[in-house]
Amino acid sequence: MNSLAKITAHGSYVPEKIMNNQDFEKIVETSDEWIQQRTGIEERRIANEDEYTSDISYKAVLDLQEKYQVDISDVDMIINATLTPDYKTPSVASYVQAKLGLKNAGALDINAACAGFTYGLNIANGLITSGQNKKVLVIGAETLSKITDYTDRGTCILFGDGAGAFLVEYSEDETSFIASSAGSDGDKGHNLYSSELSETMFGEDLENPGYIVQNGRGVYKWAVGNVPKIIEATLNKANYKKEDLSWFAPHSANARMIESICDRSGIERDKALMSLKYYGNTSSATIPLSIDLAVKEQKLKKDDLILMVGFGGGLAYASTLIRWTI
Repeated sequence: MNSLAKITAHGSYVPEKIMNNQDFEKIVETSDEWIQQRTGIEERRIANEDEYTSDISYKAVLDLQEKYQVDISDVDMIINATLTPDYKTPSVASYVQAKLGLKNAGALDINAACAGFTYGLNIANGLITSGQNKKVLVIGAETLSKITDYTDRGTCILFGDGAGAFLVEYSEDETSFIASSAGSDGDKGHNLYSSELSETMFGEDLENPGYIVQNGRGVYKWAVGNVPKIIEATLNKANYKKEDLSWFAPHSANARMIESICDRSGIERDKALMSLKYYGNTSSATIPLSIDLAVKEQKLKKDDLILMVGFGGGLAYASTLIRWTI
């Protein structure tokens, strides 16, 4: 008997507070036109002071339950992808497990920054196909506003808060997962980091301890140069061509970056699913939020071929080629 992993439900949650581009005109030297031209972002959601990553993760799962009326009482593993946990320990996943009352579920956080959700899906696939688990919640959630320096014009306009969740289950006859890849260029980690301590690292003094620090040009150059290769390698594993793709769901970092990646990869721009226009860069949550938006807009159909590619801090990446099974 085969053990196959199948995506059976998805959900999302974003905080109520909206911060639009005009709001940034009041705090840093920028403009709505400048932000939109360079990033494609119009607004982003900001968590309340007392709203944390575990809270929005939990609400994304509640949305999943409400949409699909699924029973999650027998979930046996929770994987929470985040770089903004409530605490160093306990994990966000443990808080979610407690909030949901899932007494028989394992719980762990993974931090692969913007690649976290795709890493989480690949881990869930491995756990289920190996027979270790049968029902896994994979959550990507961030409260990046809590580690954003709102005096830094180069980064503060980018980031927002949000959460997305997928339910991945054991199946005997249908799988969502076709091919995947993962890797990291750790020697380029200095281009995107967040440190709690002002230490010397990467051969240079760290800036703004506690906040996100990003060399936007460095990340852009790496992504545009490497993501097309990741796309090609993933498709080649399964003997698919870019023309076979129904949709491309990259990490929603920057619309101009995604357009360049599409052009270099030979993927039509209108096949790219993005969540940044209304939510900004939500790191590990961008891909599930993009998928959720596409479902709401009635773009996705059963059996659509979707390639997800997460990339970011590390600089880490992970891809997942799936067949949409919902």
